[in-house]
Amino acid sequence: MYDVIGSRASRAFRVLWLLEEMGVGYNHMAVAPRSPEALAANPSGKIPALRDGDAVLTDSAAIMTYLADKHGQFTHAPGTVARARQDALTHQILDEIDGTLWTAARHSFVLPEEHRVPAVKDSLKWEYERNLARLSDALTGPFLQGETMTIADILLVHCLMWAGKAGFADPDDKLKDYMAMMVERPACQRAAALP
Repeated sequence: MYDVIGSRASRAFRVLWLLEEMGVGYNHMAVAPRSPEALAANPSGKIPALRDGDAVLTDSAAIMTYLADKHGQFTHAPGTVARARQDALTHQILDEIDGTLWTAARHSFVLPEEHRVPAVKDSLKWEYERNLARLSDALTGPFLQGETMTIADILLVHCLMWAGKAGFADPDDKLKDYMAMMVERPACQRAAALP
């Protein structure tokens, strides 16, 4: 059984949601970054971490890819064009959406105050809207890759949820409908109800 280390109010939510979708058992350690439990799993204290036997994996996208590949769910087979497109979407979301949100968070509350540049947030919000529009254009529905839900869908919807809480612009109607469909999934609801 897996141990998921990290509060659901973090990127650990992505991992928890995926495990709920897959119906795979896990123990959830709802801990904060740099807590003793987080530091024991990852010397940087960052969350999430996933313990699988003696192995400890870090980074939410890497964990999700590992789980999807291991269980053969919510992913396309490695070495296929569909998988290359899935990986491209995953990296696009990480680079253009998640990275923009994380930079804004760092300049809001993560970095020491003397290193924050609050004015950068205006350009990040502009960049986020531009990048999100490209993803909306690519959405073929009902999922990012048509009929197959992948880890990229969980990643994007978690970013959309995060953006809403961080005061970024609402997505367009197409992405709003997509997000509403995704967050109503029972697995997402179960993950959202965790401590």
